Amino acid sequence: MTNNVSNIDRHIAVFPFPFGSHSGTLFRLVRRLATDAPTVTFSFFSTPKTIESLFSPSKNIPHNIKPYVVSDGVPEGHAFSGNPEEPISLYLAAVEEGEGLKGVLKAAEAEIGQRIGCVMSDAFLWFAGDLAGEMVVPWVPFMVGGAGTNVDNLFRPKTWIGEDPSPVIYMFIFEQTANGRIKILFLGVPKSKRYIIGRENDVVKFIPGFSELRLGDLPMGVLFGNLESPFAIMLHKMGRALPKATAVVINSFEKINQEINQDLKPKFEMFLNVSPFDSISWSSSSAPPSLDSDKYGCIPWLDNHAAASVAYISFGTSATPPPIEIVALAEALEVSGTPFLWSLKDNFKELLPEAFMERASELGKIVPWAPQEQVLAHGSVGVFVTHCGWNSVLESIVAGVPLIGRPFFGDHHLNTWMVTNVWKIGVSLEGGVFTKTGTMSALELVLSHEKGRELREQIGNFKELALKAAGPEGSSTHNLNTLLEVVTKYNLQKC
Repeated sequence: MTNNVSNIDRHIAVFPFPFGSHSGTLFRLVRRLATDAPTVTFSFFSTPKTIESLFSPSKNIPHNIKPYVVSDGVPEGHAFSGNPEEPISLYLAAVEEGEGLKGVLKAAEAEIGQRIGCVMSDAFLWFAGDLAGEMVVPWVPFMVGGAGTNVDNLFRPKTWIGEDPSPVIYMFIFEQTANGRIKILFLGVPKSKRYIIGRENDVVKFIPGFSELRLGDLPMGVLFGNLESPFAIMLHKMGRALPKATAVVINSFEKINQEINQDLKPKFEMFLNVSPFDSISWSSSSAPPSLDSDKYGCIPWLDNHAAASVAYISFGTSATPPPIEIVALAEALEVSGTPFLWSLKDNFKELLPEAFMERASELGKIVPWAPQEQVLAHGSVGVFVTHCGWNSVLESIVAGVPLIGRPFFGDHHLNTWMVTNVWKIGVSLEGGVFTKTGTMSALELVLSHEKGRELREQIGNFKELALKAAGPEGSSTHNLNTLLEVVTKYNLQKC
C-alpha cells in the first residue's frame, strides 16, 4: 500500500465488539493500518478478556497499537444464567452511557500526549458515533459480516409504513396482492415463527443481490425474537446510526456481491470494501502470513497427506453442534475413512464416541485450536466443514477450499445459502444437520465426486477475484488507502 500520510502523528480510538470473532477481525484490520502508518497511534479499548487474548506476549503486535482496558460490566461474583445475551447486556450497560469510557479516553490522550482525531468501532457499537460527534471527529464503523448479511440489516424498501426514514435493522417483507394492495408478511422482529411457517422455501425476489434467497434462510435472530432484548435494541440503534458515519467499512471485496454493493453504496457517505486485508502481501501461490503460532503441530501433520484429501472441521468461537451431531460427524469420518483435522475444544471431546480418538488417531487429528488461515492454505486440505460464519467463508474463498455448511444462528443460514445456491462453492447437509449418512454423502461429493472438481474450479474463480482485489491495483487496496486517509486526516491537536 502506498502511504501518503505525513509524518505528523495522529491518534485513533478503536472500539471492538468484544464477543465472538468480532474483536479479532477488527484487530486484524487495525494491525494492517498500524503497519502501513507507523507514526499513527491506535488506542484499542476493550474488556480485560479481549485485551488479554489479543495482546498476549507471544504475539508480534505493532508498537503503535496500545491496549486500554474498559469494564465488561460483570459484577464481582456474578453467576451467569446461560443466556448468551446476558454478557452483551452487561457490557452495553457499562459502556453505553460513556462516562467511564470517557475517563479511559482521557487517560489514553494524556499518555499518548495527543487528542483523539478519529473513532473507529465495530458497527454494532452505535454509541461510538455519538462519542465521535461530541469530540467533533470522524466516526468509521466496521461491519464484520459480508455485504449479503448487511443488506438484510440495512435494506430500505420502496414502500414505507410509518414515518421513520432511516435504514432499519429489521426486514420489511411486502407482497403485492391481486388487487394491487400491499400486504405485510412481517414487519420488524416477529415474536413468532407463525409468520413464515409453511413458507420457508418461498424465494424472496425483490432484495438486491438475492434473487435466489429463501425466506427461511433470513437470519432468525433478526426475524424472530424479543423486540426488547439487548441484541435487538443494539441492532436497531446501529441501523439508525450508520448513515451518519464518515465512512462505513465492510469485511468483503466488491466483486463477490456487485449488485448488493451497488445498492448499499448510495445509502452512505462512503462505503469501503477492504478485504481480504491480510492477503495483500502474498500471492496466490504462497502461504499467508502467520499471525499465530502452530502450537499443536497442524501444519506438519498436514504435510504428510495427499493433496486435497483432508477435511478441516471448525465451527468458530461461538458455535458447537449438539452432542448427537458430534457423534454423527465422528462416525461419518471414521466409516468413510476421511483424513480429518478437527478443531474441537477439550471440554467437548467427552461427547465423541467411546474410544473414537484412539481408533481414529492414525486417520485424523483433534486439536483445541488451529491456525485456520494457514490450515486452509495448505494443499492437503480438500474441504472445510464449517458453520459458515462470514470470516470462515471469506478465508475459505481466499484459500480456494470448497465448503460443507452446517449453519447455527445469525448470518450462518444466509451465508450457507449463498455458498451453495448462488456462488456454488460448497454444499449443505441433507436436512441441515449432521447425520452419519448425510455427512458421508457430503464428504464424498466434495472429495471424490465430479461435483467436487466443479466446486474447486468455481471457488478458484472467486479466489482469483479476492486476490485481485487485494493486489497492488485492486479495489480493496484502493479502499484501504482511502480508509487510512479518512482516519488520519483530522488536524493534529496536542494535549
